Amino acid sequence: MKVEYTEKKFLDLRADSLVLALTEENVDSGDVPPLFGESRRQVEGALKGSDFSGKRDQQLTLYTIGKFRIVCLVGVGEKSQLTNEKLRRAAAAGVKSAQTAKAASVVLSALGSTVEQVSDYETVHSLLEGAILGAYKFDKYLTQNNQKSKVVDFKVALQGVKAAIGQKAARDAQVVCEAVFMTRDLCNAPANEIYPEALANVAAKMARKYRVHARILDEKQIAKLKMGGLLAVNSGSAKPPRFITLEYKGSPRSRDWYAIVGKGITFDSGGISLKAAANMGEMKMDMSGAAAVIGTIQALASLKIPVNVVGIAPSTENLPGGSAYKPGDVVTTMSGITIEVDNTDAEGRIILSDGLYYAQRYKPKAIIDLATLTGACVVALGQHATGMFGTGEDVMAQLKEAGEKTYERVWQMPIYDEYEKQIKSDIADVKNVGGRWAGAITAALFLKKFVSDYPWVHLDIAGTAMLEDATDYAPKGGSGVGVRLLTQFFKQVAS
Repeated sequence: MKVEYTEKKFLDLRADSLVLALTEENVDSGDVPPLFGESRRQVEGALKGSDFSGKRDQQLTLYTIGKFRIVCLVGVGEKSQLTNEKLRRAAAAGVKSAQTAKAASVVLSALGSTVEQVSDYETVHSLLEGAILGAYKFDKYLTQNNQKSKVVDFKVALQGVKAAIGQKAARDAQVVCEAVFMTRDLCNAPANEIYPEALANVAAKMARKYRVHARILDEKQIAKLKMGGLLAVNSGSAKPPRFITLEYKGSPRSRDWYAIVGKGITFDSGGISLKAAANMGEMKMDMSGAAAVIGTIQALASLKIPVNVVGIAPSTENLPGGSAYKPGDVVTTMSGITIEVDNTDAEGRIILSDGLYYAQRYKPKAIIDLATLTGACVVALGQHATGMFGTGEDVMAQLKEAGEKTYERVWQMPIYDEYEKQIKSDIADVKNVGGRWAGAITAALFLKKFVSDYPWVHLDIAGTAMLEDATDYAPKGGSGVGVRLLTQFFKQVAS
């Protein structure tokens, strides 16, 4: 992938396609046709012959304009209402049209984009984010009739944006998108390719490339640490578990650490409490939290964000078998807290119990976990918002701000004490399910028992990580959610 920013006029650049984001004011004022030089009359006629007025999500596609085979004019609405997200969506829509025309290179530009609420840096960054993420395809296994038409060359051409600002924004957008792509690829890959050891190998390879310290614990080391939760869930699988730790030290002089913990179930059959056969194949993406942790560490290291973050990912399969853990079992976790297993399909919280407790070794300023944890959260929020629970009010406020900036939005849910009685066990310290009602809340309260007094936030990404329908710049399947959210969060922390 080639990404660059240039101060040149878009008409002076050579590429297959042009995507031009326009406000309603741009179209009303008649500013657009003169930009196209000798093709002015052609563009003017096309605008007059259409109902394109620059309203949000409107699109007008023109062919063979100047040096471009295809020109996509995309509306972003009123200038005063312009946002990062509108620019992302416009760029994504334009690039998808370019891909349909089998374009390999695209120039992105915008008119009238400089407004108080969107800086020059954000304009360049948002256009590229939308374009690059929108161009993503998971086609590794397509061998027949695969067109594989991808945009691989992205240029942003904006007048009035200083080269240093534009170039930094372009580089930053590229490395963040590369981290999201890696995360999406991990989530979309089949479970016979990405199993615990393979996931750990990906993490270790990334760590070597970006000079991050990786520590991968095997089954013997996990047992030595008495991680009973991870071992119990793994007991039905022929593939051994792995416990992944990635230490990014972007601020070597500081002793402050943040911990991010991701659920790494590389395939979830439900175990003895077997899931229904329909759509079980989607459970290859039950390691989306772990993938987001690995992707976030890659993004932070690429951007050299001055903050210390440890990424933690307990990883296993959850399968039925003669040695599998069973409903009614009692599991002793690394913390010593005992769990009554009421349902083996509520396994993510069991492995996270060990991950969250292990994170406290770093005495972190905050612990954030990401997990495709509950269907209940999908019922509550669908695929457009991540459920957020926790005790770290300042951290949650920062995550909400980061979510609005990146449009990986979070929505705070309650964890009132009254819900705790649902996970009370008669024979152990806690039960792993709380019945039919408030399933996402009782799951969060279960996790809360393993974080002591540290500020903690739980992000239930079940709806936002595994998409049943494509969004503007995320395909059906793995979305890579969490990478951009946490990267923006740590940028805010560092600043």
